Amino acid sequence: MRLDARWLHPGAWWVWALGLAAAASRTTNPLLLLLIIGVAAIVVQARRPDEPWGRSFTFFVKLGIVVIVVRIAVQLLFGAAVGTTTLVELPGATLPTWLAGVRLGGDVMLESLLMALYDGLRLATILICIGAANSLASPTRLLKSVPAALYELGVSVVVALTFTPQLVADVDRLRTARRLRGRRTTGMRAIAGSAIPVLEGALERSVTLAAAMDSRGYGRRGDIPRRDRHVTSALLLGGLVTACIGVFGLVSADSPVVLGLPMLVLGTVATVIALARAGRSRVRTRYRPDPWSAPEWWVSLAGASTAVAFSVAAWLGAAGMTTSFDPPAWPELPWFAVIALLIAATPAVTAPPVPSGDSSSGSALADRGTAPVQMEVSA
Repeated sequence: MRLDARWLHPGAWWVWALGLAAAASRTTNPLLLLLIIGVAAIVVQARRPDEPWGRSFTFFVKLGIVVIVVRIAVQLLFGAAVGTTTLVELPGATLPTWLAGVRLGGDVMLESLLMALYDGLRLATILICIGAANSLASPTRLLKSVPAALYELGVSVVVALTFTPQLVADVDRLRTARRLRGRRTTGMRAIAGSAIPVLEGALERSVTLAAAMDSRGYGRRGDIPRRDRHVTSALLLGGLVTACIGVFGLVSADSPVVLGLPMLVLGTVATVIALARAGRSRVRTRYRPDPWSAPEWWVSLAGASTAVAFSVAAWLGAAGMTTSFDPPAWPELPWFAVIALLIAATPAVTAPPVPSGDSSSGSALADRGTAPVQMEVSA
């Protein structure tokens, strides 16, 4: 079946990426974590758009490598010795009890090294999954799908998510310019020479974004009666408190049944109603809203099914979800996890290809902007 080229709904990419991140958080098996990274890389390579924010995946991979190195370094410098297999004998010292008795240095143990490696690899995998979502989903298109009541929060999140791709684009542009001028592109002197232009570009984008948001009437609200605002605030506050009580009732074994799932459902319903009422104070126009059809469902289910499979396996204590580091053991590769990750890789085929050429020029221009696409007008 041939899919027509179009932009996939950004919410579907985020559901898929968060599903992979949730699956990574439920295992310490390095083979499964590397497979999750491989799945994310395959899908990004197949469906990554040719946009500045589409080239940020490599940055997150490098950031993950830094996280692993830092985690191992912290374990070797400050962590307690774990295990009995000594790799390297180094001098060490233990601080007094009034300084928490932290051990500095000491022998490098194989078990400690493996424990730090597994923890760092898990955190790096979660970051890489988030980087995959940044590379696949357009921030401005994601903002168009945010409910009206959460528009200000959505703008803040989108601006934060856009920072990394724009930073990568600025660094690439400056490196190219320095290379054309015959200057160094690596080393501390090159980094110091690029810092000021990058900061200047960030400030210029901030001023442009502020002017664009002000011209579109950002922050204005419709004329809603004071009583309706009070009712909405009470519903929202009561719903959040009730939902928190429900979560506490679910995790606490001694709490009554009525404080568990019923309170959580009631709080969730009240919160949704409050958000719907708060959205009435906003009047927004939407230009070409993104559809949610079969490809979006397939991509979302691919990530959600992977998260459910890993969570259920971890809850049941299935073999292969964790890898022993004391004593060291070779990691297993459970068949059900491999099948779940094969399903997670299907968006490379089931997601529609990204538009290219003249057919996507309008969408590309909209996605390159830093200002929100929606317009807000006073009611």
